[in-house]
Order: sequence, then structure tokens, then C-alpha cells
Amino acid sequence: MNTTYSNDQISSWTSDQLLNLGVPEQAAMHINMLVLILATAILVYLADFFSRKILVGTLHKFAAKSSTKLIEYLVRNKVIVYLARIAPLIIVVQAIPVVFADFTSLISPLIKLTDIYLIMLWVWVARALLRTFKDFLKTTETFRDKPVESFLQVLTIFLYFVGGLLIFSTLTGKDAWTFVTAMGAASAILMLVFKDTIMGFVASIQVSTNDMVRIGDWVTMEKYGADGDVIEINLNTVKVQNFDKTITTIPTYYLISDSFKNWRGMQRSGGRRIKRSVYIKISSIRYLSDEEVSRLSKIQLLKGYLEERQQEIRQFNAANEVDKSLLINGRSLTNVGVFRQYVDAYLKAHPKTHKGMTMMVRQLEPTTTGMPIELYLFANSIVWTEYEAIMADIFDHLLAAVKYFDLEVFEMPAADDVRSLQFNPVATANMRYPMTEPMQN
Repeated sequence: MNTTYSNDQISSWTSDQLLNLGVPEQAAMHINMLVLILATAILVYLADFFSRKILVGTLHKFAAKSSTKLIEYLVRNKVIVYLARIAPLIIVVQAIPVVFADFTSLISPLIKLTDIYLIMLWVWVARALLRTFKDFLKTTETFRDKPVESFLQVLTIFLYFVGGLLIFSTLTGKDAWTFVTAMGAASAILMLVFKDTIMGFVASIQVSTNDMVRIGDWVTMEKYGADGDVIEINLNTVKVQNFDKTITTIPTYYLISDSFKNWRGMQRSGGRRIKRSVYIKISSIRYLSDEEVSRLSKIQLLKGYLEERQQEIRQFNAANEVDKSLLINGRSLTNVGVFRQYVDAYLKAHPKTHKGMTMMVRQLEPTTTGMPIELYLFANSIVWTEYEAIMADIFDHLLAAVKYFDLEVFEMPAADDVRSLQFNPVATANMRYPMTEPMQN
């Protein structure tokens, strides 16, 4: 009662002053309201200004003593801005009965509006604190590559839901629990509406728990054209920055329902796999004579192997009295076998191959494009440009070395090869219509 009385006194004093100046009563009421609104606005501005100054100054003192960036994140996410609005709001709540003393029908709706604004203000403060907490966690080693955004979005949705309930309760004057009960009957509709959000939330938990994807991982998902680094994981989507600097957005749920390749293991191992074949023309494969073996012994990487192997073969053939007038008899070296041994020795001596990981040169099943000699090894660099340079250097050398073993690399005939063939019409005609013996009379 005392507050109402004092409010009426303030309002009536300004009205009396206007009436004394000869202003009509109705106009005096409106002018009085406008004057009080202006005075309230000035007070609100000053309160907002000083509250910000006080809060920011206090935080700077704490920041000077703290070694973390938490204070910086509080300012960046406008936590101070939202908290500073509480003091002006208190002034507005206290001023409404005074300013609108002559218009009492407006007081109750305006009080409801301030209550709604207070609810929204607390929601904004909570959301800003969540963002600050997220930014701070991203600076820690434990959560730096975790999908923190997904959990932040879930908490934000829950925050908005609670804020909506409180606003509904303020507007209708009914208990918020009544609204929750009514929504329970429509849960099936809500499940349908928020299906993607629910699936994304579940997927985010599984991705985080199983450590399937982290921010910064190189992932490949050909179905969606993704081949690059993960830059963001949130509730509904995963953003991948491809190597051509485009951005591919993948639904989070598809990370657990579809197949994708994560290159994290390769990056941690320090070696990247090379798996490529040299296709040898089968017609160029043959046995080697002793003279040819002696010539190949001049290759430094093969000298020790050929001497040891030749001695072993001579002992075997002599022990079994093998007739070596034909190379097929007994045991003999082949040019492709010696080439395979050379490739193996070359890879082991190469300074850019990873010696602690699998290294193998194997012969695959012959195909219509020749016999593949496959190289399976790991480069000792995971940097893309260096990896490509190492692989190119290896195959440049091997493709040039093939001819030293009298082997040929298979390749399809080109148009120039076909045009270079000489066309003989007579020979062609004979092939189609062979000449027969002349008939005897």
C-alpha cells in the first residue's frame, strides 16, 4: 500500500504541475505519461551503462589473475551484455506502476511483458554460458576434437523448451505442467516432427562414444562426394572441407548407417600405403641364359642375389643330371622373376619407404592387360604432396628399368600404332580368298 501511495504521489505531482500551467486534464495525463516514460528511459540507459562498466571492470580484474581464456569467452558470447540488462529491467518493473498510474488497465499487461522478457533474458544468459562453456572445452586437450556442438544444441533445444513453457504459463496464467500433460498426448506427432533431431542426437552420442570421427579427421565418403577434413560436428550434420576447398554436409545419422573411410589411423602411423601394379606384357616373359644372368649381375642391387641363386641352381641341376640344352629343363631364372627381386631390393634400399611397415612385391593373376607385378608398401610421409612425389619417383624408376630385363610394359595400341601399319591389298585379298590350283584339262 505504501508503494502504491508513493507512486500516486509522484504521478499526481507532475500532473498538478501541468494543470497549474493551464494544460487540459486529459492532455496533462498523456503528457505526464510521456515525461515519466522519458525519465524512465534515461534511468534505464544510465543503469545499463554503469552495470556494464562495473561487470566488465570486475571481470577484467579476474582475467588479470586468471591464466585461462574463460573471461574472454564470457565477453565474446555477450554474457556480460545480458547480465547487465537485469538492473534496467528492475527499474522498468518498478517504474510501470508510476508511469501508468493514470492508465491502470495497461499495468497488468506490461507487467506480463516484463516477466516474459525476464524469462527470455535468463534463457539468453544460459545460452551464452553454454556457448562459453563450449568454447572453453574446445581449448582443452580432452574435448578439442569431440563433437561438443551436438550436446550444446540438445541443451539449447531443452532450454528453449523450458523457456517456452514458462512464457506460456505467464501468458495464460495456467500451470506449466498442464501444458506438458497436454503435449504428452501429442508425443507421436512430436516424435515425427523432431525425428531428424532425435536421430542426430543419438548418432552424435554413438559417434562420440565409439570415437568414430573427430574434428580434424580426414574422412572419405564417396556416396556424398566427401573427401577432406572434418571441420564441424553438430546435432544434425557433419561438415567436411574437401581438398578443393568445397564444403560437403553429411547428415550425422549417416555416419553410423552408411560406410565411410577415416584416415586417422594412417595419419597416426606415420606411413601411407602405396598399392599399385606394373603390368608386364606376357609375351615378353622368358627364361634367362647364363650370359644374360652374367649381364644382369652388373646391377648392384642384384649382384649378391644372382650369384647365390645361380650357384644354388647349378648344384641342383648337376645333382639331378639335368639336360640344360633346353632352358625349360631343370631350374632356370626368368626375367620377370629377376625383375621382381630387383623391385624388392630397390624398395628396401629406397630412403622414402617405411621400413617398419609391410613391404611386399607380389605377382597377381594374369589378365587381358598383362601380368600385374604389384607393389604393396608404405611411404614414410603422410603429407599428400610428398606421398605423391615418393610414389611417382618409385614408378618412374621401375618403368625405365623394365627394358633392362628384356620385359615390356603392356599398353593398348594407340591410333598412331594402327595408322603406322602398311596396308597390302594383295596380301589381304589372298587372306580372304586363297588361290587354288588351276584346273587340269
